[in-house]
Amino acid sequence: MAKTIDFNQIQLLIMDVDGVLTDGGIIVHSDGSESKRFCVYDGHRIRMWHRAGRITAIISGRESLPTILRAEQLEIKHVHQGCTQKLPAFESLLNKLNLTPKQVAYVGDDLMDIPIVRRAGFGVAVANAVEDLRQVADWVTHKCGGNGAVGETVEYILKQTDAWDLLMQRYWV
Repeated sequence: MAKTIDFNQIQLLIMDVDGVLTDGGIIVHSDGSESKRFCVYDGHRIRMWHRAGRITAIISGRESLPTILRAEQLEIKHVHQGCTQKLPAFESLLNKLNLTPKQVAYVGDDLMDIPIVRRAGFGVAVANAVEDLRQVADWVTHKCGGNGAVGETVEYILKQTDAWDLLMQRYWV
């Protein structure tokens, strides 16, 4: 039986980082610091999500300073890093924000994202996600991780509601 998704109920967008907000590449500098490349289109759509009165969060398997810095830039207030098992962080967010799984969209790319993609109200796999994740996702983006997949997801969800048209009014002036 296919899952029924009420996009008006979705209040929380949770994203993985490596392979979702980035292309999965990590540059390790000679001093041990890391660099990651984030997509500005994703960033703009995340800001639009916030303007629609909705919440964002990150659950990442790795710990990384660039992730913290990007989350601060985008005002993503809920950041869970170093999660070798992501489901406990997911449950913690639900409890903290008093939400149900149906109120959550989750975007992932790899095997460790499967439990949350299966549990979330709207589970999304990026276009270049591993096949096992793509098989269980409710939707697969056309864009790859780090190249606008999160932005595409935000647009897809908000276009299913009245929120997209309201947000777009500022651009049609």
